[in-house]
Amino acid sequence: MSKKWYRIQKLKAIFVLALAVIFTNAVVSYGNTVKLIHNQQWVTSSYKVITQVESIQSTLQDTETAQRNYLITADADDLKTYLVAYEETNRHIQTLSKLTADNHQKQQWISLLEPKITSRLNILQEEIYLRQNQGFEAVRQRILSVKDKQNSKEIQQLIHDFLEVEQNLLQQGMQQSQASSQKAIVTFFIAAIVDLVLVALLYDLLWRYIRQLQQTELALRQSENRLRAMIDAEPECIKLIARDGTLLEINAEGLVMMEVESADVLIGKPVDAVIVPEYRAAFADLHKSICQGNKGTLELEIVGFKGTRRYIETHAVPLRNESDGTFIHLAVTRDVTQQKQAEQKIREQAALLDVSTDAIVVRNIRNQILFWNKGAQSLYGWKAEEVLGKNVLQLLYKEISPQLEDAYLTVMNTGEWRGELHQLTREGKVIIVESRWTLIRHDNGQPKSILSVNTEITQQKQLEAQLLRSQRLESIGTLAGGIAHDLNNILSPILMSVQLLQRKLPDQQSQQILQTLENNVKRGANLLKQVLSFARGIEGKRTIVQFQPLMAEIEQIIAQTFPNSIICQIDIPKNLWYVRGDITQLHQVLINLVINARDAMLNGGILRIAAENLVIGEHSAQINIDAKVGSYIAIVVTDTGMGMSSEVQERIFEPFFTTKEVGKGTGLGLSTVLGIIKNHGGFVNVYSQVGRGTQFTVYLPASTYRDTHSLSLELESVIGDS
Repeated sequence: MSKKWYRIQKLKAIFVLALAVIFTNAVVSYGNTVKLIHNQQWVTSSYKVITQVESIQSTLQDTETAQRNYLITADADDLKTYLVAYEETNRHIQTLSKLTADNHQKQQWISLLEPKITSRLNILQEEIYLRQNQGFEAVRQRILSVKDKQNSKEIQQLIHDFLEVEQNLLQQGMQQSQASSQKAIVTFFIAAIVDLVLVALLYDLLWRYIRQLQQTELALRQSENRLRAMIDAEPECIKLIARDGTLLEINAEGLVMMEVESADVLIGKPVDAVIVPEYRAAFADLHKSICQGNKGTLELEIVGFKGTRRYIETHAVPLRNESDGTFIHLAVTRDVTQQKQAEQKIREQAALLDVSTDAIVVRNIRNQILFWNKGAQSLYGWKAEEVLGKNVLQLLYKEISPQLEDAYLTVMNTGEWRGELHQLTREGKVIIVESRWTLIRHDNGQPKSILSVNTEITQQKQLEAQLLRSQRLESIGTLAGGIAHDLNNILSPILMSVQLLQRKLPDQQSQQILQTLENNVKRGANLLKQVLSFARGIEGKRTIVQFQPLMAEIEQIIAQTFPNSIICQIDIPKNLWYVRGDITQLHQVLINLVINARDAMLNGGILRIAAENLVIGEHSAQINIDAKVGSYIAIVVTDTGMGMSSEVQERIFEPFFTTKEVGKGTGLGLSTVLGIIKNHGGFVNVYSQVGRGTQFTVYLPASTYRDTHSLSLELESVIGDS
C-alpha cells in the first residue's frame, strides 16, 4: 500500500513538474515571440518611414525636375508632370506624419522638414508663376539667387541626416530582431528538448504504472478467482447483502441451500423473500443493526425455491464500504436442520427421561453436569438450571471416598459400574442411592461422558436396618428371657431361705443383714420381671384408655419431682382418639420417656409432650417395618438436651445398653418401652441431633368405633347407677 502511494505521489510530482516546465516554456516562447513581433513591427515601421522619406526626396526631385523642364520649355505636359509630383510630395508628407504619429522625435523632425518642403514648393510655384507672367529671364534670375539654393540644400541635408540616422536605427533593429529570433529559436529548441525529455519520462512512468496496474489487475483477478474458489469451496453459505436488503453476492453452497442453479436468479432480489414470514421481523432488526456497524447472530427458517424448509444459523458482521463509509451486511450461514432435528429428538428423549422417577444425570469427563432430569430435581432438590456446568462431586458428596474413586476407575476401564452411594440433597440430608454408571464414548472411541441412573433406597435401607434391629432385639429378648427364667429359679430358693432365716435369727444384726439380702433379692426379681416383660410381653388388662387423664397425672409427677430448670409444655387436643391398652403399662412408657428426657437436660431445658390423631396410608406405612395402614394417635416427647449420635441411636432399645453412669441406669427403660408399645400393636420412631435434643414419637393404634361405643355405654351405666 505504501509503495503504491509513493508511486502515485511520484507520478503526480513529475506531472506537475512537466506542466510547470511546459508553462514556463510557453511563457518564454510567448515573450520571445512578442518581442520578435515588436522588433519586426518596429523594423517594418522604420522601413516604411525610410521608404516614405526616400519617396518624398524622390518626388520632391521629380517636382523640381518637372518644374525646371516647364520653365525651360513651357510645355504643358511638363507642367502636368509637375503638378502630379507636387501632389505626390504632399501626400507622402501626410503619410509620413501618420507613420510617425507615435514617435515624438520623428514628429519634431517632420515639423522641421515639412515647412521647408512647403517653402520649397511655394518657391517652385512662384517660379512657375513668374515664367508664365514675366518670362524665362525673370525666372532665371530668381533661380540663381542664393536663397533658393540654400533652402534646397537644407531640405536635402535634413533628409540625408534623417535617412542616415533611421538607417542606422533600422540596422540595429534588424540586428536585434535577428538576435531575438535566434534566441527564440534556441529557447524553442531547448524547451522542445526539455519537453521531449519530460514527455519521455512521463511516458516511461505511465508505461510502468500501466504495466504495474495491469499486473495488479491480473493479481487481483487471480486473487479474486482464488478467493471465489475458496468461498465456493466453503461448506457454509456466504452472502453479501446491500443496505436495501437486496443480495449482492452469494457462493456455491448458498446456491445449493437456495435450490437454484445460477446466482443471477438471486442477485438484486430481496434476501428475505425465502425467509419464513414469522422470522422476517427478526431478520429486519438484525439487518438494521448490522448496517449500523454492529455484529449479530440469528436462527431462522427458510424455504428453498423447490420448497425445502431448512433451519439456518446466520452470523453477520458489518463490512465497510470505502467509497462512502457506510456498512453492508456480510452473512455466514450454515444449515442447522439436522442439529435442530437432533435437538428435538434429544428433547423428546429428555421428556421421556423426565417421566422416569429415577435421577438421571449426565456429566462429562471433568465431572461437569451436562444433563439433569426432573427425577434428579425431585430427589436432590436442585433445578436443572442451578446445577448445569457444576462439579457433580462437589455438589452431591461430602468428600471423595475410596468407593467413588473405585467407581470412576471401574467405569473408565470396563464401561459400567453398579453400587450403593451416600449422597447429599440440597437441604444437606444424607440419602442412599443405588447408582448405575455407563460410559458414553465419542465416535473415535474416546470417553465423552458418564450417564448415571440413581434410585433412592434410603427407606429400603432403613426398613432393612429396622428389620435387622428387630431380629436382633428378638434374639436378645429370647436370650434374656431364658437367662431371666433361670435366674428367677435361682432367686426363688434364696428368697425362701432368707425368709426362714428371718424367723430363726431374731437378733437385730441378723435381721438387718437378712433384710438387706431380701431387698436385693426382690430388686433382682423385679429386674428379671422387666426383662421378661421385654422378652415376652406382659399381657395386662386391656381397656379403652383416654390420654387426657393420663397426661394430667404425668404432668403432676413432672411438676412435683423435676427440677425447676426444666420447663414442661403439654399439648393434648380434646378430640384425641382413644386407644385400647393397659393403662399401667402406658403410664410406665410415658414415665420412662420423660425420665430419659429429664436426664438428658442436666442444665435445664424444655420438655414438650404433644399428641395428635394420625391416619397412616400405604406410603407412610413404609417408614417403619411395624407400621400398618390405619388410624393412630402419635405421642411426641421432645427435649432440648444433649442429643444422641447415630451410633447410640442404633442401640438404645437393646436391653442393658445405657449411656448413663454406673449405678444410675439399668438399660432396660427403653427396651421395656419398645416391648410395651409393640405388644399394643404400635411402633416407636426416634430423631435426635447431638447438642440439639431428642424426639421420641410413639404410635399407638386408635380404638375402633365399637370399642369407643362400648366405653360410652359403660360410662352411661356408671353415671346412671350413681
